[in-house]
Amino acid sequence: MKKIFKLSLAAASLALIAGGASAGIVSTPHNLTAGGANPGPGPNKQSTTEQICVFCHTPHAANTSATAPLWNKAIPASTGYTTYSTANSSTIDGNVLAVGSVSAACLSCHDGTQAMDNLVNAPGSGGLNAAGSDRNYNWTTGTNKVTGVANLTKDLTNDHPIGIQYCGGGLTGSGATVSGTCADSDFNAVTTKSINGSQVFWVDTTGAGTRSKNDIILYTRTFTGNATGPSVECASCHDPHTDKAGTNSDVNFMRVTTSGSKICLACHTK
Repeated sequence: MKKIFKLSLAAASLALIAGGASAGIVSTPHNLTAGGANPGPGPNKQSTTEQICVFCHTPHAANTSATAPLWNKAIPASTGYTTYSTANSSTIDGNVLAVGSVSAACLSCHDGTQAMDNLVNAPGSGGLNAAGSDRNYNWTTGTNKVTGVANLTKDLTNDHPIGIQYCGGGLTGSGATVSGTCADSDFNAVTTKSINGSQVFWVDTTGAGTRSKNDIILYTRTFTGNATGPSVECASCHDPHTDKAGTNSDVNFMRVTTSGSKICLACHTK
């Protein structure tokens, strides 16, 4: 009887693990697989490989020029983009930088210029091309490039600013804590701590005082006057591994729900 109970408990545990896994990236449009046990739900799917993570990450021979970890794609040049600037809003206080940081990794698919199967290290032996190259996979649904509203193009003037200095609350200091003196009362204060010897920044949406996936993550970049501080990037609001099954059930990939405009009000004091 004890043995049966243990087997039943083990089976239940495996079911929970499987359920947890299915609620991750497998259930999002970033799963580009067409076949196998876990086909993707999105508009673009290919049947050449059943690997899911390979379209962004590789455990070996990754592109080290990318800020994103173990990145498996070529990074687009920072030139040629038109960014949101003071031409769009006269009230911008923070410095705006050229496209870079983790946003460049996002745009390696979402500017629509590069194929989603442009990979550095493709599945299988002999698949390495350090510069990245299109693999001409068989796309059974959609195309090999992002289309529609997900294709931001290189004109980013109609998109939320990226590479922009976050000025909520203002931060001053020296050494590891310096971020300049940019302060704007229209934005909530930033939280900052030293983690693993590096100064990190985020807008705390949970009140926990510790950084989590459901906070607005701010990235560290160097602005005018060598001020090192928090920068708003694509992944500040978007988690590429989040699906509709979690608390952000209204829109894919949002760190904070759009219900009641909570994603906006996390930073903007309106």
